[in-house]
Amino acid sequence: MGAQILIPISMFLMIFGIIYLFFSTRNRERMALIEKGVDASIFFKGVGKRGSAWKVFVVNFAFLLIGTGVGIFLALLITTYTSLEDDAVYPSIIFIMAGVGLLTGFKTAKDLDKEE
Repeated sequence: MGAQILIPISMFLMIFGIIYLFFSTRNRERMALIEKGVDASIFFKGVGKRGSAWKVFVVNFAFLLIGTGVGIFLALLITTYTSLEDDAVYPSIIFIMAGVGLLTGFKTAKDLDKEE
């Protein structure tokens, strides 16, 4: 019964800790740069270039779904024509192909950014 309440509390503390570390580290880094006399315009570099974020998301998501589908199909073929167990083949092939799909999506999104 006590573990049921610890899980949401620990999740909240973990998320709070990550956000706190992110902002405190960013603040310390900016303060160190300001003390050295660096121009403050470097903090806003790339803020205006956010027009193609949805394209990158759509491309990555599409390649993730394609990779997952191909992974399921390959796992089906492997389990049908070999004596390997389903418990190990399906998750491993699905994750491998989803990773290949995300890598391909990343490279494609990088090419899209070069074109713009």
